[in-house]
Amino acid sequence: MDTMEWIILNRRTLAAAFPVTIPVLMGYLAIGMAFGLMLQSAGWGVGWAFLMSLTMYAGSGQYLGVSLLATGASLPQAAFLTLMINFRHLVYGLSMLEKFRGMGKRKLYMIFSLTDETYALLSSVKVPEGVEERDYYFCIAMLDQSYWIAGSVLGSLLGSALGFDTTGVDFAMTALFFVIAVGQWRAAGSHLPALLGGAATLISLLLVGAEDMLLPALGVIVIALVLLRPRLDKTGQEVPQ
Repeated sequence: MDTMEWIILNRRTLAAAFPVTIPVLMGYLAIGMAFGLMLQSAGWGVGWAFLMSLTMYAGSGQYLGVSLLATGASLPQAAFLTLMINFRHLVYGLSMLEKFRGMGKRKLYMIFSLTDETYALLSSVKVPEGVEERDYYFCIAMLDQSYWIAGSVLGSLLGSALGFDTTGVDFAMTALFFVIAVGQWRAAGSHLPALLGGAATLISLLLVGAEDMLLPALGVIVIALVLLRPRLDKTGQEVPQ
């Protein structure tokens, strides 16, 4: 394949991937701007907003990072808290093993870029005809991160120029996740996994409290999905491979 053919094919793949990422575009611009505003209000400029979104790209982890920077938290403390808040990505990664197979060096980026919203798209999207499957997934992940970076930088610039009260803006991340979750609920062949997840999370919250609920809830969800996999396969519901 010559250079011109490669460019044409990748333009076609980007054009096919862009429409399905529009909900993430709208959400990431908003919540990325919120992150940039918060970071700017904590005294860290646009360069830090760009660098954190480029190298961390952790959504809720970056929101947490603003508070850690403001309080002067130690590196071990920051690493532990970030691991805990993003531990769910272990489950995400396990369910994407088959889709990321054969992606070569791009697999490392796919693992890095697997945010909640990108995972939601990759786990449910149908690849259009005439588009290479792995190129399509890569373009979705790359577009999503570009939206987040753009939002972060824009928010930091606006915060520097205008000044904002950032109270409550961190709820934007939760709002976006709910919007995508509602779309998946409507499209799902079975609602059993979502109901299991909600029940396990609620029980874990009641038993161990908000600060320690994440790991027990994830453990119960993984075990339940493994045990119920034959039933879910019959309904056509996609489950971890």
